[in-house]
Amino acid sequence: MAKQQKKSARPSSTIALNKKSRHDYTLEDRFEAGLELQGWEVKSLREGRIQLRDSYVILKGGEAWLLGAVISPLQTVSTHIQPEPQRTRKLLLHREELNKLIGAVERKGYSLIPTAMYWKKGRAKLEIALAKGKQSHDKRAAIKERDWQRDKQRIIKGVKS
Repeated sequence: MAKQQKKSARPSSTIALNKKSRHDYTLEDRFEAGLELQGWEVKSLREGRIQLRDSYVILKGGEAWLLGAVISPLQTVSTHIQPEPQRTRKLLLHREELNKLIGAVERKGYSLIPTAMYWKKGRAKLEIALAKGKQSHDKRAAIKERDWQRDKQRIIKGVKS
């Protein structure tokens, strides 16, 4: 008899991706940060109701803050809570990580961009990256290189067949 394969009961751990960040920025170091969330926000995240496209991270008072991320409230949010979808949320990082980020942002001119949000051991985590903005000619060069790599793979695949 053939063995039955176990079906994964868990959904994907990825909540949201910021695909535009790879196009607009050159991403370098990546960090994992926790988020300080309210109960209704966690419920909305479980439904995947978040947008990271225009969000960014600032460092203020020795702490990291997420701005511009929109978490849409569910219709079933309690009546005594006034949900604020675009509020500023505190990021939870270790002191060494914060010091490294502060140095890179203030001295080297980097930006902090959220690239992904995902679940890890039942907690929402945000992946942030140190990024430098791309010029329009850099974007064109990246697109040209990506197209060439794709064409090269097609050629190699066609030769092997």
